[in-house]
Amino acid sequence: MGLIATGVSPVTAAPVARSADIADQLRAIPGLTVVSESATPPAGYRFFKLTYNQPVDHREPAGQRFEQRFQLLHKATDRPMILHTTGYNMPANAFRSEPTRLVDGNQISVEQRYFSPSRPDPADWDDLNIWQAATDHHRIVEALSPVYAQKWISTGASKGGMTSVYHRRFYPGDVDGVVAYVAPNDKMNRLDGAYDKFFDTVGTDADCRARLDGVQREALTRRSEMLEKYKAHAAADGMTFDQVFGDIDKAFEMVVLDTAWAFWQYSKQADCATVPAATASTDELYTFIDNVSGFSFYSDQGILPYAAYFRQAATQLGWPSLTFDHLNGLTKYPGLYQANSSLPPALRERHDPRPMLDIDAWVRTRSSEMLFVYGQNDPWGAEPFVPSGRDSFTYTAPGANHGANIAALVPAERDAATAALRRWAGVASPTVQSQSADLTVPEVTDLDRAEPRNIRRPF
Repeated sequence: MGLIATGVSPVTAAPVARSADIADQLRAIPGLTVVSESATPPAGYRFFKLTYNQPVDHREPAGQRFEQRFQLLHKATDRPMILHTTGYNMPANAFRSEPTRLVDGNQISVEQRYFSPSRPDPADWDDLNIWQAATDHHRIVEALSPVYAQKWISTGASKGGMTSVYHRRFYPGDVDGVVAYVAPNDKMNRLDGAYDKFFDTVGTDADCRARLDGVQREALTRRSEMLEKYKAHAAADGMTFDQVFGDIDKAFEMVVLDTAWAFWQYSKQADCATVPAATASTDELYTFIDNVSGFSFYSDQGILPYAAYFRQAATQLGWPSLTFDHLNGLTKYPGLYQANSSLPPALRERHDPRPMLDIDAWVRTRSSEMLFVYGQNDPWGAEPFVPSGRDSFTYTAPGANHGANIAALVPAERDAATAALRRWAGVASPTVQSQSADLTVPEVTDLDRAEPRNIRRPF
């Protein structure tokens, strides 16, 4: 695909206001709006919610534009800046990602384009691609660099980690290093045998794998009973199925297909004790699947907020193509387990493999200062990124799931990863790593907290 930045108008560095107050300096940046500043920020920080005016198509900067949301935790302009993204919506509350804590830095967290409200109206969905999103980040970096002139590190988990990789590929000079957590690399969507192999071998308990297979088989065997429960659940909670799946039966099958993936993505080996036997009651099966996979997600209300994700998966990012051999004769919808199934018909599109092949080749041969962290029991790690040998590293946290982070690594690797990050960030000595009690941090681990729980399939 090449470096396709041709035609993008450079961002003119904003003159920094003479005021020493960071709010005044932010307001002086052209295109940036200070939406609000928290009156009760976390200790040691100021917390801002901001927007930045972006072209919908960066090749046509004079055309349609939209406001992209992001948040800022400001500590000091002489500290490093962490560029964080979930790859989805902007988190609502103040939080510090693991790299921010490790370098004691500032942090921005940017909402991915086309996630509401960072969506143009009307929206041309062809402008939702990895280069356009990377260029969003590039313009924000250029706009803020005159104020935050120290080292920059980008980071994110899962789709956020992928987003950080893509930004680094197209604009390698924007940041001084990348920490990508649990980032999938589905470089050839049709060659997904690594995922089937993962489910054949994951964990330390073959009986656990067999019982998860059994849960899926029993749910589909008892389809009529399970559907009655699903319909009652949908009626009670106001779920509809008209806009995406068109039928509650099809949504039901998707939930069941997702069950083993969801279990290993978010559970641990010890949770195998909760997996029902094939002889369990229908109520027990329904409750387990709902707790693990979530019947509400595949309703219109659950899935439509993530249309931007599934559109990217369908067109560029790819998705795990599992065989489900253990369910032969029980499924009704061939080819259901793909990204287009989770999109309204008007947004469905053909997949183009070239962008991911380009990204994979660049990471393998030309990348530098990149740190990848994976979880041993996380299905998304079945197809990992493999960086070049230029000051880049890949570590796997033993027994960890999709919440793997540097802290979960074995001590020698944890220390090596921390040292690399601090070196890239220009932090010479250890800094305070403890999690401040006054920072709002959701329950899930670290960077994964802001990723929607049920986004499991496509990347």
